[in-house]
Amino acid sequence: MQISKETIFERFKAISQNTLISHLGIEFVDVSDDFVVGRMLVTSKLHQPDGVLHGGATVALAETIGSFASLVLMDSDKMFVRGIEISANHIKSVREGYVYAKAVYLHKGRTTQLLEIRVTDEEDNLISLCKLTTIALPRKN
Repeated sequence: MQISKETIFERFKAISQNTLISHLGIEFVDVSDDFVVGRMLVTSKLHQPDGVLHGGATVALAETIGSFASLVLMDSDKMFVRGIEISANHIKSVREGYVYAKAVYLHKGRTTQLLEIRVTDEEDNLISLCKLTTIALPRKN
């Protein structure tokens, strides 16, 4: 990485204000050339009616962290990233505490990226396994 983690996190925290990311309370925890980790606090606001983490919130966490990982690869002043496909297998339920999403590249292309995102609880139990395909497109001036 050419810029510091702190700079990366500050930048993305700023652009995430008043978006779904901030409303869900998603935070970025770690970043490297090979992975990105984020977390989200599970509270009743993120529950489905029977009191466990809503799968849609889990997928939103996974797509956020995966897209962020793709964006770290490129010059975001010239390119932007969009998720084009996501799949999720929900393995275990969570009622409270943090869930962590770690996005790892399966393919790091210039145009498309394929990432595996493992969502785990605080004890590192697998909650969901997601796969995300993103596309990098040029910004129009």
